[in-house]
Amino acid sequence: MKSLICTILLTVFSFTSAYSQDIPKWESLFNGKDLTGWTDVNTSPETWYVEDGLLKCKGLPIGVMRSNKQYENFLLHIEWRHMEAGGNSGVFAWSEGSVPEGRRLPKGMEVQMLELDWPNQHRDKKGNPAPIGYISGELFGANGLTAVPDNPRGTRSQSIELRCKGKGEWNTYDVVCVDGTIKLSINGKFVNGMRKSSVKKGYLCLESEGAEIHFRNIKIMELPPGITSEEEKAPVVKE
Repeated sequence: MKSLICTILLTVFSFTSAYSQDIPKWESLFNGKDLTGWTDVNTSPETWYVEDGLLKCKGLPIGVMRSNKQYENFLLHIEWRHMEAGGNSGVFAWSEGSVPEGRRLPKGMEVQMLELDWPNQHRDKKGNPAPIGYISGELFGANGLTAVPDNPRGTRSQSIELRCKGKGEWNTYDVVCVDGTIKLSINGKFVNGMRKSSVKKGYLCLESEGAEIHFRNIKIMELPPGITSEEEKAPVVKE
């Protein structure tokens, strides 16, 4: 009996070991020490830095840094906090790793990160602040990427519930990107999404857009690829 149990356990262990490499795993995109894995696109050597185990961005000049690797289907976990009232930033998925001349941001799917006072600092011509969903993780295709919004505000998709926290408080985004569909969870609840993205594979970009912002616990879980044409892939940047 003991021999049979040992045989079963060995068989299970061997089976698990043989297939464990195919099981998706979380991978850290920030080591808490330096900018390994990231490349500046159009900001400056002083824009991004590491301090106290946090990835910090001064906000100027406006631009992005990108991941060294492209991603297609994945789960992204990222935590962020604005340090200035009305701060603006974001993370790009399926992005190009370069910025066209005359522009400051790349083509890609932007997941917006705005501090709660942003609407009061950017009112429309009638004096009205931006809608609540705009500051709480709005999704939109930037600079030529197109997609269909779940919760339309023009061509953009706004969150159905205000979930973001204000200046100095940490926010958690969990982003699901699969076959041209993106879903966003803000602080523990899914509240926004887009589908039928015209680009389904590209770089991740972190945005510098005028205000100090901090990041931590950036990690990704790559998922199996889908059917993606060459036209649906961002160009590879040659190092």
